[in-house]
Amino acid sequence: MAPGGSGEGISRRTLLVGGGAAVGLLVAWGLWPREYEANLRAAPGETPFNAFLKIARDGRVTVAVPQAEIGQGVYTSLPQILADELGADWRTVGVEPAPINPLYANQLLAEETIAGGLPSAFEGIGRWATQEYATRTALMLTGGSSSIRAFEPRLREAGAAARTLLLQAAAKRFGVDWQTLDTAGGMVTGGPRPIRFADIAGEAVDFTVPDDIPVRGGVDNRLVGQPLPRLDLPAKVDGSAQFAGDIRLHGMVYAAVRAGPIGDSRLAGVDRDAADKVSGVFAIFEHERWAAAAATNWWAANRAVEALAPAFTTPNPLADDARIERALTDALKAGDAAHSIARGEPDAVLESGDRYRAVYSAGVAANAPMEPLTATARFTGDRLEIWAPTQAPGLARAAAARAAGIGEGRVTLYPTLIGSGYGRKLETAAIEQAAVIAGHLKRPVQLTWSRVEETMQDSFRPPAAAEMVARMEGGRLMGWRARIAAPSAASQAIGRLTGRGGSGREAEGAAVDGAIPPYDVEALAVHHLPADTGLATGIWRSAAHSYTAFFTESFIDELARKAGMEPLSFRMQMLSGNPRLARCLSTAAAIGGWDGGTAGSALGLAAHSAWGSHVALLVEIAMRPDKRIKVNRAVAAVDCGRVINPEIVRQLVEGGIVYGIGGATGSPISFSAGLPSARGFGDLGLPLLADTPEITVEIVESEEDPGGVTELSVPVVAPAIANAFHALTGRRLRRLPLAA
Repeated sequence: MAPGGSGEGISRRTLLVGGGAAVGLLVAWGLWPREYEANLRAAPGETPFNAFLKIARDGRVTVAVPQAEIGQGVYTSLPQILADELGADWRTVGVEPAPINPLYANQLLAEETIAGGLPSAFEGIGRWATQEYATRTALMLTGGSSSIRAFEPRLREAGAAARTLLLQAAAKRFGVDWQTLDTAGGMVTGGPRPIRFADIAGEAVDFTVPDDIPVRGGVDNRLVGQPLPRLDLPAKVDGSAQFAGDIRLHGMVYAAVRAGPIGDSRLAGVDRDAADKVSGVFAIFEHERWAAAAATNWWAANRAVEALAPAFTTPNPLADDARIERALTDALKAGDAAHSIARGEPDAVLESGDRYRAVYSAGVAANAPMEPLTATARFTGDRLEIWAPTQAPGLARAAAARAAGIGEGRVTLYPTLIGSGYGRKLETAAIEQAAVIAGHLKRPVQLTWSRVEETMQDSFRPPAAAEMVARMEGGRLMGWRARIAAPSAASQAIGRLTGRGGSGREAEGAAVDGAIPPYDVEALAVHHLPADTGLATGIWRSAAHSYTAFFTESFIDELARKAGMEPLSFRMQMLSGNPRLARCLSTAAAIGGWDGGTAGSALGLAAHSAWGSHVALLVEIAMRPDKRIKVNRAVAAVDCGRVINPEIVRQLVEGGIVYGIGGATGSPISFSAGLPSARGFGDLGLPLLADTPEITVEIVESEEDPGGVTELSVPVVAPAIANAFHALTGRRLRRLPLAA
């Protein structure tokens, strides 16, 4: 196989159990798009083995990671998979972002996002079509807790394929059968003497990957399943990590921007004279949708933008609280839903006996990333370079090209580390603005949104309301219906990302993701009722699951109380079809000391299944003197299948719990004249370090395929707190954020 080749001759087989020193599992490339050439660049002394791996003469093993590092640990967990199959020494493993290429397309996320709303009859065609589209357009996306699920097979195969080449090269030197050799600690072992990967890497790529790739067997010297130290942490601790704001280019100026109220706002005018008086200002820009200033430093640029006092006109009605509430109410009152999921005969079942009904709602939620939107742009002749934190590098490159009025082939995008923003860094507004300003100035520009701009122009989690109806017999669910009114946030986000618009009025499955209860119920229906709120909504950590799980698990708790049953037992009797979630529930309850949720206990439970994983959460709350809810203790039990790095799993679950607490107990955000009431972190009521509860995370052992974890614990936080509040006070809170 030539350096950087894609591994011709690797069969499309199912997994086969084998034996022997060099034979563990026989794997195939699956949907590996072998007709595309790898474009992984090699520095002097580096040998590329495939699209994911390079080995250097000094022993360094570099893994190209096709997913963005947002803090979720993919710069560790994904290399860990490949390094494990390769038999590498973890101390020699490094990482770099993968270049834009169809080989790195996230087919899984594209399939779940685009094909999820297709009728069942077309599901197979839709899945195939979206996989093909994702590959051909190099649709690289990070989101939906998909990184491990989408790339574990490819990385295992890439590591295993490279390993066979190293074994063959060593076998030729020793004059033995390569299948008698093994790898461990960066060495080929089993021969007359160990030999380093680095010493044979150049020779190894001249061999051919066999039709069947033997994957390492045994349990010794394995990296997967170990709490290995994160590769990205040392640089983040010592400050050498390169975030977008750390980019420095010769002759670079700094820019700040201000856009108008949410909606079709157009710039009407600015006060140029006031801005010109700010020391250090280099240029003023008036775009049809925003105003900007460039200066010798960002502080001056932002002061100039404020001095500009840009005025905007908006032809359509601006979003405000009354319009949002009216849109949700009207949608709930509407007749037939445009998107429905049903099984059995829910209408007949629900009409055949007494029903229980409750209405819930969720307000908007801010992404509030530590790092606001930012980008650095530089033109060199007719070519544009962009440095930016992005979860979709291919689409971000396309957006920059559209803004600059040039072809995508003339744009080079360098993805940087991301300073948080799960879903927020799909947005390309700052990238487009930087490209426009750099094109006018003909010099490098670093644009950074202020905290005020980031908060006002946030792609908020959409508001939602739900009418929940259920019928029970003998303490068991017989029928279930959820009618959920919400804007189509995924449609809006995809529209912005692709430049094709998106009104938020289209019905979509993504708006009700997670709304199907994980419990045994023969007749159910879930309806999406699109609501035109006038807001620019987007992807929030866990997306629709953050409100659908609140609706479902709060309603389940209400039904348990109505049936006169203890909430844990009520759930457990309906989980015969979901034993993994049942185990999580029983584990969290046992470790957390569940007392039945009796009156005054302050304990609450919630459970959820999503992204191929399962989670249960027990919380203990208390009331502050100011009547706000405080979470004192949280116990989570997680089954996410085979675990790559247990420490990263714990970090993600803990972080998700804290994030969920912020969304559940933070300050509500109101809207007036198209602008949110919040202007920064201080207005959001986010939990401080002193507010962080004692958190226990129990990982349930499993040999199932890996599931997603990044967003897993967020959805269960709000309902667990609400259920604990009911146990403590006897009052039911049905609106997010929770206000006592």
